[in-house]
Amino acid sequence: MLEIYNSLTNKKETFKPIVEGKVNLYVCGMTVYDFCHLGHARVLVAFDVVYRFLKARGYDVTYVRNITDIDDKIIARANENGEEFLALTERFIDAMHEDERALGVLPPTKEPKATENIPEIIAMIETLIEKGHAYVGESGDVYYDVSSFPEYGKLSGRKVDDLRAGERIAVDESKKDPLDFVLWKPVKPDEPSWESPWGDGRPGWHIECSAMSTTILGNNFDIHGGGHDLQFPHHENEIAQSEACTGEHFANYWMHNGFIRINDEKMSKSLNNFFTIRDVLESYSPEAVRYFLLSSHYRSPLNYSTESLDGAMAGLDRLYNALRGLPEAEADRWTEYEDKFYAAMDDDFNTPEALASLFDLARVVNKLHNTKGPEAAASLGALLKKLAGLLGILQLNPDEWLQQDADGDGMDAASIEAKIQERIQAKADKDWAKADGIRDELKAAGITLEDKGADTIWRRD
Repeated sequence: MLEIYNSLTNKKETFKPIVEGKVNLYVCGMTVYDFCHLGHARVLVAFDVVYRFLKARGYDVTYVRNITDIDDKIIARANENGEEFLALTERFIDAMHEDERALGVLPPTKEPKATENIPEIIAMIETLIEKGHAYVGESGDVYYDVSSFPEYGKLSGRKVDDLRAGERIAVDESKKDPLDFVLWKPVKPDEPSWESPWGDGRPGWHIECSAMSTTILGNNFDIHGGGHDLQFPHHENEIAQSEACTGEHFANYWMHNGFIRINDEKMSKSLNNFFTIRDVLESYSPEAVRYFLLSSHYRSPLNYSTESLDGAMAGLDRLYNALRGLPEAEADRWTEYEDKFYAAMDDDFNTPEALASLFDLARVVNKLHNTKGPEAAASLGALLKKLAGLLGILQLNPDEWLQQDADGDGMDAASIEAKIQERIQAKADKDWAKADGIRDELKAAGITLEDKGADTIWRRD
């Protein structure tokens, strides 16, 4: 039975969907003004695995991940570049999709953009004003009245009085309370805008997600996810807006993934200590990056290092080696190994334990292969590949993985094959010194040879 750690209650809870057999999942997506970094990759991969596993459990999943395509940072970058903001956002949406495909991230069911939901955003703001939860300030900004929502702080555990003590009202703001946040901003020079009952302007960030999620999934849905940094204020504000507007409970389960850290600091653009996905893929395969992201529980912080990525490569080498040389077969029917894998994933999507179960299975596959031959190991090998597929790994041909040149500076495959043929001829001529010399030469170049009867196979170290 699936259990999910619910950030709203701060405990694991047995998952019970609102409608039996169906799951509605909303995840806060990217603000598209630059290339995605590894912190974004963690969100993408973590919830991709949630999506895959819920489907494997037999649920009909509607997965919505929004795109924030209007925002202060977007406007600033577009003005800096001297281009239309939509040209900027479309370019980085395309780049984001390229990064997703590289990492094996499945497309969400729906991917709404904020700019395509302006009427829904305006309608929600109008309802909040009508119900006394929002007001128009003297500056023309529309603000949410935090004092009108007694449960404010229930997600983050923060107390309103403590928050208020730490806030100040800027001179040019006309809000009643330091905690009140903007729902609609009046137009400014060189900024895009839309017509509204409060004059031309654009939406605030928080209201965008409330409008998109409830429009697509309904007022009450199953799971809302995102990065830990969004828990406050973004998700807290989403709850306040949505529940005040609809009068219904917003999301039943809240999931937050941990940060990626570098030298014990959160990876972020604001700290200028980030690596883009593209930066990392210049040196490491996408599957290794994905494995690295799954090697720690999604709620835990994950420290970035080349050693960790090297370890991910080595781990995948071991798993792919277990599949090498096995014939095609049907996966074994439900076994203890599948039990272990599903038990791990049912425990709040515990991917490190799920990976451990794959290595247990790989050891059994290797033992069967070595003692009884490839045919005897084939069905368990197929099971290994099937289970790994739920994590989005181990789907390449083993030779394709083991012989890849990730950083592009190794010996090419044709040269390696030529050396192997030269070694085979040397062995046929009983020139053992030459044969050993070729093996040593290839080993020095990072190539390991394995003699399988009359055949020789190779892999990169």
